[in-house]
Amino acid sequence: MYNKLLIILLSVVSSISIEAQPTFSKDVAPIIFKHCTVCHRQGEIGPMTLTNYEEVKNWASTIKYVTTKKIMPPWKADQTYSRFVDENYLSSSQIKTISDWVDAGSPEGNPANTPKLPEFPVNSLLGNPDLVLPFKKSYIHKGNGKDEYRYFVIPTGLTESKKIKAIELRPGNKKIVHHALFFADQSGKARQYDEKTLEYGFSANDNSDFNVLEVINREQYPGYVPGQKPRNFPDGLAQILPANSDLVIQMHYAPWSVDEADSSSVNIFFAKDNEVIDRTVKDYIMLPFNLVTGAASFVIQANQVKKFEGVYSVPSDVSLIGIFPHMHLLGKNWEVFIENPDGSKTNLIKINDWDFNWQGGYYFDKYKIAKKGSKIRAFATYDNTKNNPNNPNNPLKAVSWGEKTNDEMYYLPLLYVPYKQGDENVVFDNHVSATNQIKDNTTIKAAVHPNPVGHNNVTPVHITFEMERGMPATISIHNMQGQLVRTLRDNEYYSQGEHIVHLESQHYTKGMYFINITAGHQQVSLQLIIAED
Repeated sequence: MYNKLLIILLSVVSSISIEAQPTFSKDVAPIIFKHCTVCHRQGEIGPMTLTNYEEVKNWASTIKYVTTKKIMPPWKADQTYSRFVDENYLSSSQIKTISDWVDAGSPEGNPANTPKLPEFPVNSLLGNPDLVLPFKKSYIHKGNGKDEYRYFVIPTGLTESKKIKAIELRPGNKKIVHHALFFADQSGKARQYDEKTLEYGFSANDNSDFNVLEVINREQYPGYVPGQKPRNFPDGLAQILPANSDLVIQMHYAPWSVDEADSSSVNIFFAKDNEVIDRTVKDYIMLPFNLVTGAASFVIQANQVKKFEGVYSVPSDVSLIGIFPHMHLLGKNWEVFIENPDGSKTNLIKINDWDFNWQGGYYFDKYKIAKKGSKIRAFATYDNTKNNPNNPNNPLKAVSWGEKTNDEMYYLPLLYVPYKQGDENVVFDNHVSATNQIKDNTTIKAAVHPNPVGHNNVTPVHITFEMERGMPATISIHNMQGQLVRTLRDNEYYSQGEHIVHLESQHYTKGMYFINITAGHQQVSLQLIIAED
């Protein structure tokens, strides 16, 4: 009897142990598909595809190493310092799950439990663009093992200024496109530089009188980095693309061993006529001119680790939307914060281990308010010693500001809008969900709040929805008669997880509306009541 009880007990313990052991289908696939597959799929920048069990198992040891060391996914902002929209990092428990799975021999588990792959769109992550600006011709990036900054000038053909909600680069050759910046040029200066060169586009080396600040110190639009989805500005916000302007693209091509051709295009999304734009998004770029020691001090001598402090005194009340730190191979870290007039501090971003390979555009999870008289302080550290494994110079030499990778940059664009009452209550991402009135659906969970909302409410309505699987979604507003009032998002891709879209409700008459969210074959409809104040 004793032996039988012992066998039963051991069987139970063994069963519990097997049940607790992580498997690909139940535990690992959801992590990989959400955080990795966006880049590691056919035709994207990842060097291998990670779309099924066999592919992931073949790279299991490597995946364990790069996740344990926090090399991948490539999210550089310190989440304990400040938070952002679409953060792409793994929690300690997720890292442990992957590690335990690899150590257990990478079992598949029940294939029926494997979630479906995200449904990625082919041509655009944001839907159907209003304007597509393609390269006029292909450009050959030389296979000489050197990276290259190349400027391409594309006439917009616009006879009137347009309000821009989003801009999206579609790289023609994802193997070599490292990142890109966008600028509007009304002066014709960039076009003149372009006309002087025989090849398509131009670089700093092509024109002896070229001044990079003539091109990049202009109104800047959010840039492109691989694997990062471009964003629509919130309801009521837009940038301006001037009439008769050229779009200038500063393209950074990565070092490559053979000649590679690239012919990229840019998708531009306009604000629709039925969206009231009451605030224009602006940018301010902190440069060496902002250094407390003066622009001429931006020199990092050989065998020197040097920290620079830049300061921008805010001239009026603003609400910050995003921040885009940039430096090169000597860069080590960033810390940026607002020094408020009352002496308090508002954290903006901290990057502890800068990696030139992963430029990032960071959008705050809520408006960061900077009152008039605030000071934005930005500290950047550079290591020009032999202890820096990324140092490109041997022997070491002094390095100053310039656009080449062997040069250095102190370059910090800030996106902002004029402050409006109620901005303190606007949330772009819920890291701790505060939704209510959740409606369950196979694919979508959604809520709208506040609801009811006063007609003159200064804070926008938050439409919060959770995607069980990454796929395109459409968000539309209908009145009581079922008539379409407005489309907020049209076939835009959303990853698995929670998202927030805003609606400026004060522009609508009082009454009942229906907010429909459609993804694939699934739809959820939410009532929104706009009432008297």
